[in-house]
Amino acid sequence: MKAISLLGSTGSIGTQTLDIVAQSPDRFRIVGMAAGRNVDLFAQQIRQFRPQIVAICDESKLSDLRSAIADLDPQPIILAGESGVVEVAKYGDAEAVVTGIVGCAGLLPTIAAIQAGKDIALANKETLIAGGPVVLPLVQKHNVKLFPADSEHSAIFQCLQGVPVGGLRKIILTASGGSFRDWDVEQLANVTVADALKHPNWSMGRKITVDSATLMNKGLEVIEAHYLFGVGYDDIEIVIHPQSIIHSLIELQDTSVLAQLGWADMRLPLLYALSYPDRIPTAWERLDLVKAGSLTFRAPDHQKYPCMRLAYAAGRAGGCLPAVLNAANEQAVALFLEEKIRFLDIPRLIEDTCDRYPSNRQTPSLEDIIAADQWARQDVLTASQTLSQREYFLAKP
Repeated sequence: MKAISLLGSTGSIGTQTLDIVAQSPDRFRIVGMAAGRNVDLFAQQIRQFRPQIVAICDESKLSDLRSAIADLDPQPIILAGESGVVEVAKYGDAEAVVTGIVGCAGLLPTIAAIQAGKDIALANKETLIAGGPVVLPLVQKHNVKLFPADSEHSAIFQCLQGVPVGGLRKIILTASGGSFRDWDVEQLANVTVADALKHPNWSMGRKITVDSATLMNKGLEVIEAHYLFGVGYDDIEIVIHPQSIIHSLIELQDTSVLAQLGWADMRLPLLYALSYPDRIPTAWERLDLVKAGSLTFRAPDHQKYPCMRLAYAAGRAGGCLPAVLNAANEQAVALFLEEKIRFLDIPRLIEDTCDRYPSNRQTPSLEDIIAADQWARQDVLTASQTLSQREYFLAKP
């Protein structure tokens, strides 16, 4: 039975991971859990899975959490804040840590887990996008395994099984196209937050849904694929696949193309990351190709999706610039969701911040990456506050 610690237990990745554990209690057990601020759901999860240690990131919710599980016997270790999440990540006999925390907040706990010798089921793409130059050497140093747990990189990982060294020619990442895949680029000037959050295929968190609408999520996945699989940026391609049945593909040196297909269900890549190399039987809905119908593809419109170009440029620049790009995107998306900037301001703010970054060290330390992240967030905030209201802010009613 594999012992697991779960970071981000109340989010989409966390709840689906717990669904897997509940369905396979003979294979997995939960040792530690960390959540953001949803005390009610977190308390329910603690009661069901009885972890040895828990942490809630929002320190103001600590007393509420203590009260909600006061009758449990035995009591888990209860911590709070970012330091508490780090303690969960490196705790005890957990063999694997699922990193379901959204954004760059997942970087430090993931590093702590690696340094403690835990294998990583990586659902937090920012860990490698921002911290790749630091994280990959630590993975090698501590001899841990890094398994992709998002659908695209899991698909690539699955397709690579049995491919000999040197056999890979190209990675092809599929993208749904997001909320505006069928909009003309001229229409994007009038996009609202509600428009951006209407994903045509599935329901996700607000931030990742906006990233899907800008296609920054796919640009970030390009950088992650570069670090995970050691492929150059010229050999990583993005294609729009509206049906979201093929989760990604690889092209081999002999021109063979391998793909991983399935209904859109994050449990499958999570399960494979936790059970590799085994294939565990499930009762989930099986893919019916006749029901799926046509599978179509088209090239992404770079005028509609400028964030792709920014991500490729930052990836090729390397060093701290991917961390700057990621932080600038997180801050710009937050401003858009608060209706303080327009949708088309997101890529403009990101590009301006990347252009202003003063010194890009090619072999950054963790401290350099954290400093770059903080600098970029502040730069976006400053730019959004100082540029003209007519150009950057929504009109007030």
